[in-house]
Amino acid sequence: MKGLKNAFALLLISSLGVCMTACGSDNAKAAADSANGEVITLRILENDTAKQEGYLDELLSAFNEAYKDKGIQAVDANMEEYSNLAENGPYGYGPDVLYQANDKLMAYAEDKHILALNRDDFECASLIPEEAWDAFTIAVDGKQYTCAIPVNVQEPMLFYRKDKLPEDWESQWDEDGDKTPDFLQNWSSLYQYSQQIVETSDGQNYGLVASCKDLYMMAQFDFSYGGYVFGKDENGLTNAEDVGFGKGDAAKGMLGLRQFAGLMNEECIDDSISQNRYAKVADGTYFCSISTPDTYVLFHDRLADVYKAEGSSDEEADQKATENLGMVELPGKMPADGDLSKKGDTVDTVVMGGVNGYGISAYTEHREACIEFVNFATSREMIKRRAEILGVAPTRSDVAQEMGGTTSMIFESLNAGHISLMPSVKAVDQIWDPMGTLLSDVAKDAFREKKGETVKYADEASMQEALDKASKSIYDAIYTLSN
Repeated sequence: MKGLKNAFALLLISSLGVCMTACGSDNAKAAADSANGEVITLRILENDTAKQEGYLDELLSAFNEAYKDKGIQAVDANMEEYSNLAENGPYGYGPDVLYQANDKLMAYAEDKHILALNRDDFECASLIPEEAWDAFTIAVDGKQYTCAIPVNVQEPMLFYRKDKLPEDWESQWDEDGDKTPDFLQNWSSLYQYSQQIVETSDGQNYGLVASCKDLYMMAQFDFSYGGYVFGKDENGLTNAEDVGFGKGDAAKGMLGLRQFAGLMNEECIDDSISQNRYAKVADGTYFCSISTPDTYVLFHDRLADVYKAEGSSDEEADQKATENLGMVELPGKMPADGDLSKKGDTVDTVVMGGVNGYGISAYTEHREACIEFVNFATSREMIKRRAEILGVAPTRSDVAQEMGGTTSMIFESLNAGHISLMPSVKAVDQIWDPMGTLLSDVAKDAFREKKGETVKYADEASMQEALDKASKSIYDAIYTLSN
């Protein structure tokens, strides 16, 4: 294994050197093209929400206006079929600049599909906290390289309608008197409130409903009890040989997930909830659901649609949606024994998080122009617009301070260890399917029980066995099946 790591280090370092040389000649060519009146066209790959909500169009229009006299223009890559840089980049079909989560970008970095960057080339560098930079840093042969520019930090959030809070919440659901409902602070209280909603509506409405198979959204039922993705080696670097989903008391937490699934509808077993959660929180079918900050606008717009259907004008509906849509961090306490039906000792909630950012393709012919674009896209003005339009939590400290609220909350949680960032290694690609399959099966177990069928995970021992099996599948996919 050590020999393989050394070989990889030599390959990456040599590739970085080749890239710098090649990029230098490419930049000279780009400068010559610009001098000859030829326009450099950069293909930009953004996420779907940024496209749907108009942010990408605004970004491209602003950049093209600013650079219209400099021979550079940016266009939507518009290449769903070519979005896999590893497969299509070498053949000239990939984007020049791509916006993605740290696990995806750093998987590309390991295989040298994106460029190592100089932080000093970017105006935002000194304004981004080190925790965010760490997500895009790779260590090779004792040296560290930055391979992307952080834009926003993500964690699962709870979305709900403030005007759907029970009228008696201050007397019945605020035991500590801190003016915040207990069910937004404690998972046992959220479970009990969800149970009340189901019972009083004869199963027509629900409390929390979320995709139980989505590891990113449900990792707290594992991480809060001592589980983790990968461990660390003696140098503090990610050790993918140590797969930790079954470590600590993770089995207790997973039994808690099975328990909560019993208060949801069967949509929680698959991905259908990922599409309808916005509308069902908006119309009150679900009191709350789980998603990431960058989907705030989708919840907001569906809630505005509800108000418009009730007779509000467009302006009134937008204002009501802004006032009544709640977005908070997930409840901060979980039951120590995993049993959500009772109150007792608790443990701190630990969720999975990530950092989204911009990477530059190693196959671009216009490195300097790409740096110009990323500098523009990460400027104070454009990051603020991204936050305003999409509701994201920016990594730029100046914008974060100006926006306040969610951003400050997320960084405080990150610093306190309540957010475990997705490992920035290629091996993380192998965790999603085995764990997603297990999580879905755990949720399905709750419905097997309701139907009188045999359950699979009746106790900690059976749950522990399942977690160990999933961890082994992940290990085999990384080190055995791939070789």
